[in-house]
Amino acid sequence: MLYNITIYNITILYMLSFVGVLVAGSWLLSIIKADTQCPYINTTTNTNTNAWNKSSVRIMQFNAEWLFVDYYAPFGCPGDACPWKNESQARTHLDTVANIIRSVDPDIINICEVEGCDELQMLSDNLQSYNPYLIQGTDSSTGQNVGLLSRIQPTADLRRVETRVEYPIPGSSCGYTGAPGSTAVSKHYITEYRFPNQSLSIAFIGAHLIAYPDDPSRCVQREAQAQVIQQVIAGYVDREYEIILLGDFNDFDGEVPDINGNIPISRVLSILKGHFGQFSGKYNLTSAATKVNQTSRYSDWYKDGETEYSEIDFILVSPKIYERIMRVEFVHTYDKATDYYAPDHFPVVIDISLD
Repeated sequence: MLYNITIYNITILYMLSFVGVLVAGSWLLSIIKADTQCPYINTTTNTNTNAWNKSSVRIMQFNAEWLFVDYYAPFGCPGDACPWKNESQARTHLDTVANIIRSVDPDIINICEVEGCDELQMLSDNLQSYNPYLIQGTDSSTGQNVGLLSRIQPTADLRRVETRVEYPIPGSSCGYTGAPGSTAVSKHYITEYRFPNQSLSIAFIGAHLIAYPDDPSRCVQREAQAQVIQQVIAGYVDREYEIILLGDFNDFDGEVPDINGNIPISRVLSILKGHFGQFSGKYNLTSAATKVNQTSRYSDWYKDGETEYSEIDFILVSPKIYERIMRVEFVHTYDKATDYYAPDHFPVVIDISLD
């Protein structure tokens, strides 16, 4: 009898230990996930926008170039596969990015090529005035995501869509002759804002589209990605939202030429603006770059300096936002050719009037 009780007690203890491991494992997984994404608004820690005393909102689009501090093994970054060969270099790069942001003092920042919420939190701690938001994408190869730092509380948790579009899309101009396929937008988020003292409901969409503007195989995928984003925008337009779409679109704007007059082989910008594609004519977005001289329109530096400048980072807005833009700047205050730790992209910044 005593033997049976002992066996029973041991069995119960084993089962409780197993449950404990499961609970602990779940807790650890939640921490790992929290390190990766932070998509939820937190009303207890965000700035009280009712007390906002500024007459404008400053928004920055910034590809921070491999903002990785935690090691991402599938790609090997920090490490030999990316510019920052170890954690020390990665942290120096992050400090450089923080100093650039500090010099501009934006209220909302869309950040491309960020690994996760750890890095956003490091920036926030460095700058001391932002809340980080990020929903993990599906680019498992590079591990890159698109993140958000904001002094103003969004009105909706970050979300994403997994819609896939077949390519080539009808009317594609890429010159692609390969097999058809389908793609989604691996790096993006969707949230919403209502700016202080304004009644406008705003859909705020950050995206990073597939790279290489002149590669037909990438071009057709990027057009399909643009069609996914267009569908999201059309849905918001049906609900009478204003639109702010920003990011690294890895393509050129044939309508608003950059400093070197780069011509796109794709229809990506036309699709995103609402001028082409499935929902053509339903809405109209305008590039903030129209408000600066062509000589200032560059956001990307590639290897050989000035002759390789181009604009592939954009802020596109709907009419009621466009008419409130007070100022647009491409921030060219650093030289990637001489500063190793500076990003290879330059920020695009807009000021929106709240009066």
